[in-house]
Amino acid sequence: MAASTLDQIELLHDEPLSHYTFTKTGGPADLLAFPKSIAEIQQLLAYAKENDLPLTFIGNASNLIVKDGGIRGLVIILTAMKKIEAHGNLVTADAGARLIDTTEAAYQAGLTGMEFAAGIPGSVGGAVFMNAGAYGGEVKDCLQSATVLTRAGELKTYANADMNFSYRHSLVQTNGDIVVSATFSLQPGDPVAIREQMDNLNAQRAAKQPLEYPSCGSVFKRPVGHFVGPMIQKAGLQGHIIGGAQISMKHAGFIVNLGGATATDYLDMIHYVQKHVAEKFNVQLEPEVRIIGEDVK
Repeated sequence: MAASTLDQIELLHDEPLSHYTFTKTGGPADLLAFPKSIAEIQQLLAYAKENDLPLTFIGNASNLIVKDGGIRGLVIILTAMKKIEAHGNLVTADAGARLIDTTEAAYQAGLTGMEFAAGIPGSVGGAVFMNAGAYGGEVKDCLQSATVLTRAGELKTYANADMNFSYRHSLVQTNGDIVVSATFSLQPGDPVAIREQMDNLNAQRAAKQPLEYPSCGSVFKRPVGHFVGPMIQKAGLQGHIIGGAQISMKHAGFIVNLGGATATDYLDMIHYVQKHVAEKFNVQLEPEVRIIGEDVK
């Protein structure tokens, strides 16, 4: 693994992204960096511009499929930026902080309102990017503001109302801004009740989801008036295997890596499910998982 530096920022060359994705699949990044501060991100933005490099930002790659051809240019993973602070009724977390750790910090501060996210494996930046949600709650319900960098390196803050939140969508999906931190506005609560709620939701997640295998989480958005898992079951698809990828026997809304799966196996499975569900129910399933990168040439 060759490496070079950019003013103290290490760049990894041709680094397999399968080392970082939750599916354990994905081709190489031409260049990969793990900035530790906003200033380092700004340096990397300038470096990419000077060298005419395409730029891709990744959180902790939990709800992501990177294609087997990998990603050209510079890939920036924000997991080294993970500071979390609580002040009064506010919890502020860097983009690379785990959402699970952020909910734990809220609990430690005696604050309620983030329990829904106690088991979501994504990063704070990724959660804001996709308006992540579970068990009746979404990021939009508790976000006060998000601090972002524009692609030109300018720091801005968006209030919740500016973020154009909808189901699994936010403003930064369309304008290209990079979330660098988020502040959540919560309420004082009973720590015992908060802990019970978090533990209960995590127990439900463990009981229903195939956490023992690599996966990208829930693969498809929920269509209006339908539930994805039961539709896949009724179409007779549960347990189907393509390469090393399987429609989970525990939860049909998940595709798991049984061992040796490729991103192409995942994408082939997604298309297979979409085709059969459309034929049986006349419902077009849309991926919730973010799919990026290039096919193998």
